[in-house]
Amino acid sequence: MKHIIPSIGKLGLLGGALLLATGCSKFLDEQDKSHYTQDNYFQTADQAEASINTLYANLRFVSDGSGTYGESPFMMLEFPTGLCNTEVGQSQYNNDLRNLTADAENAYFYNWWRNSYKAIANANLSIARIPAVKMDAARQKELLGEAYFNRAFHYYNLVRMFGKVPLITTPTTDGTSDSIYVKRNTEEEVYNQIVSDLQQAEQAGLPNTDPAGRASLGATKSLLSSVYLTMAGFPLQKGQAYYQKAADKAREVIDAKWYSLFPEYKSLHDRLVKNTGEQIFQNQYLLGVFNNTLTAWFLPRSQHVSGFSDEYGSIYPVDEFYASFEKNDKRTQEYQFFYSKYSKIVNGVRSKDSLPLGHNYIYKYFDESAVLGTPQSDINWTFLRYAEVLLIFAEAQNAAGGPNAAVFAAVDAVRSRAQLPTLEAQGITSQDAVQQAIWKERYHELCFENKTWFDMVRTRKVYNLTTGGFDNFAGHRFTYNGGNSVLSEKYYYFGVPQREKDNNKNLDQNTGWERK
Repeated sequence: MKHIIPSIGKLGLLGGALLLATGCSKFLDEQDKSHYTQDNYFQTADQAEASINTLYANLRFVSDGSGTYGESPFMMLEFPTGLCNTEVGQSQYNNDLRNLTADAENAYFYNWWRNSYKAIANANLSIARIPAVKMDAARQKELLGEAYFNRAFHYYNLVRMFGKVPLITTPTTDGTSDSIYVKRNTEEEVYNQIVSDLQQAEQAGLPNTDPAGRASLGATKSLLSSVYLTMAGFPLQKGQAYYQKAADKAREVIDAKWYSLFPEYKSLHDRLVKNTGEQIFQNQYLLGVFNNTLTAWFLPRSQHVSGFSDEYGSIYPVDEFYASFEKNDKRTQEYQFFYSKYSKIVNGVRSKDSLPLGHNYIYKYFDESAVLGTPQSDINWTFLRYAEVLLIFAEAQNAAGGPNAAVFAAVDAVRSRAQLPTLEAQGITSQDAVQQAIWKERYHELCFENKTWFDMVRTRKVYNLTTGGFDNFAGHRFTYNGGNSVLSEKYYYFGVPQREKDNNKNLDQNTGWERK
């Protein structure tokens, strides 16, 4: 099967086909730009498959580099939380977001916008053209389900990051001003499309799980539960009915028993454990073909613990966040979620003993085989895992009807692995107290997985690392910079990328991000 890049206009190109098969991944990269266009490409089942394979390749931008030193798109969602520091002074975009001094020129905004719409364009083309391809009907339906899932996935990111965004659901081919210079749709319109797409995917005959990393029924239901939870909160504030929708959808996943928590945290970043167990939907990498730089981003800066040419020190937790975990929480033990010492390479020889590193660093993305051996990693970046589904259910069911046995069972399953007492054993039984306990559990269990900022804006609450309570979003002070980094309503959204606004005068800007 060839990987072809046909021209599909200004919004995206089919590129980087990722061929996935059970138990392994194959990547083919043959380009033939001279013979295929979107009008004549979708002729065979193989070409339909290739168009969907491309959607999985499109996902890799999230955890790849952004063209600047020590920066990667996923970091955009971490630094505005106030939970992390960096050892890379020249990483302007990280530091601007960490200090809350960013403007709409921030390269991350453009990176997310451009790559998300490129993927959406590819999904739109597949959805429009695959129905006409003569192929097995069941497989055709599955491919369309995967396209709907991927389109929903990217719109879900965009609408949470930027609020109103252009809602484009058909291929853009004619280059007219009406199709290129589009306005932003309301958030409700975008969310309604996301729900519709995921419901289409639910009915597409997708497998319950997929060990190759493709969209599955389990991933679709899990993502939809997250969407409903967000719709229940800000900005739509659909309330109790949508909390119940979120709880019911998450419960479908839980009751199906398709997934289970790993007994040990190390499995979360075991390069040989992918797309199974706790992992619901991941970004795929393959050693020697598409390497992942995640491990290098998180390594302590230039402390020679590995053979990587760059040990970036791009991101590590502030001390106050590490200290905010409960006493005896297993996640804070050495080599669980964090680490503070490791053997170093001195004069070409690795030390026999672990040496102090000066800070706690993030161990969630530590690839030991890459650090101790060939400095190449292919651990996956996880978008959805079962621990989150349990916490979605617990939060949503508690918000919809108060705490009950099922709520406690879900959150306590996550806490049990961390070797923590149940909520009831701690006397946490009222609806408000359980709500805050679940929010806190999300902070700790899902830290540095691109979940926290989204939680902050949908709840309009921020965990106070000093008091252990929750502050209003607007007015919350970070623990660093002498308390001078203060969240404002501006950070409910990120700025519409300035270069997009410059090219499209029909795009308006979010409040606080206007060019000065």
